[in-house]
Amino acid sequence: MDSIYDRRSIRKYLPQMPEKALIDEIIRAGIAAPSAKNRQPWRFVVFTEQAKTELLREMEKGLRRELEGEALLPEVRGGLADAFHTMQIMHKAPVLILVLNPDAGSPFDAQNPTARFAEIADTLSIGAAVENMLLKAAALGLGSLWIANTCFAYPELTAYLRTDAQLVCAVSLGYPDEAPAARPRKSPGDVTEYRS
Repeated sequence: MDSIYDRRSIRKYLPQMPEKALIDEIIRAGIAAPSAKNRQPWRFVVFTEQAKTELLREMEKGLRRELEGEALLPEVRGGLADAFHTMQIMHKAPVLILVLNPDAGSPFDAQNPTARFAEIADTLSIGAAVENMLLKAAALGLGSLWIANTCFAYPELTAYLRTDAQLVCAVSLGYPDEAPAARPRKSPGDVTEYRS
């Protein structure tokens, strides 16, 4: 369980490609996560080499549309600079994994409360799967980064994938080329309330 405390978000990678067997181990760790009603609402699409380049070309189109054209997320436009930076990290990472929820649709679509609660449960399940993957990567000596900036290029990326499944996030993987210090964390007393 040392991986819980030793894991870091890695933004610099060596060019060496991890073996497919290691990527498979990381995905198996994700699949082992608990999920609401055991629905296992995750699908993983692994991108390397030319396929990764093509995917990121589509992401850049979306970021540019959001910046210069019709913004779908105008309230968080200030996050676009970070999204462009994240895209550069994604270019340098040897492996990208897109994480999909095939049981949910676009977050831009309206939905009723029942569907919304199901989506919340699925998103929690997928979060558990992603955390398992990040921890397994750390245990195997690989670096990883959980990426939410795919939201800015949501229609471009899902069109490229030819899917109606909900794109939840991405994970970058590779051998780390940095060893960042731990970031500050709140104490249990800052975030916990006991009632009896």
